[in-house]
Amino acid sequence: MLLVLTLMTGCATRPVSADRDGPLPNPPAELAKVPDAVPRLEPIRVGGPNKPYEVLGERYLPLTGDDPYVDRGLASWYGRKFHGRPTASGEVYNMYAMTAAHATLPIPSYARVRNPANGKEVIVRINDRGPFHKGRIIDLSYTAALKLDLLRGVAPVEVRRITYAEIRAGNWQKPADPPPVFTPDAAPGAPQRETTATVAGVATPGTGIWLQFGAFARLDSAEALRQRVAEADLSLLPLLTIVREAGLHRLRAGPFPDADEARATAARLRSESGLESTLVEKR
Repeated sequence: MLLVLTLMTGCATRPVSADRDGPLPNPPAELAKVPDAVPRLEPIRVGGPNKPYEVLGERYLPLTGDDPYVDRGLASWYGRKFHGRPTASGEVYNMYAMTAAHATLPIPSYARVRNPANGKEVIVRINDRGPFHKGRIIDLSYTAALKLDLLRGVAPVEVRRITYAEIRAGNWQKPADPPPVFTPDAAPGAPQRETTATVAGVATPGTGIWLQFGAFARLDSAEALRQRVAEADLSLLPLLTIVREAGLHRLRAGPFPDADEARATAARLRSESGLESTLVEKR
């Protein structure tokens, strides 16, 4: 559910559910043909909508790493009461865009939402916080709910985060294989983590502008440096990856939009944390 940033300080009004909300009159034609959100690498914001917060006596701890995440529960949607108002990210809510609200997934991040009743799936961009009703795990935009055939009310869905590792590898366009394994002792409705995905594994080399922090024969040495870089600048964590190239494990951050931004990041890390890096351009 849409929440202004004052929510993050604990001063929130009670969220409004979709059954007390609704569509705008005369919605745009052919909304079912609106493309899904296209996952891209966006640094996870430190603080702001990603800091711990409390709503209605419940405390939430948003994820800030590149952890895989799968949850099953109820989905709702929100519309005209919040259309054009700020989301928790500060962006304006557009009920006709492919976005969603989630209590703990990073802002911004991307998720695949599946309606098990009909097999329909959509990809949404998480840019808001909520919902905060018991059992509900995601609040969809009007268009996302329309494409999943969920406008009639609250219904079960599966939510699967699309990780940065998947985006870099380019395999986010199809469901993960093998299917997720859920922890059997988790409480009903509680978030459940995949045990089949490899998050801290070795990626294949990607194109673009990268900063390379080191190259090691041993994977654990590259992992140790990854931890040091992440501790120096948490916002870089989603951009850090280890690639296997020419027989070595290379720790890189990227890709950056351009070489100037990469050089500025390198200079800042050098002056603030003593971390050395070299610019690498992969074509």
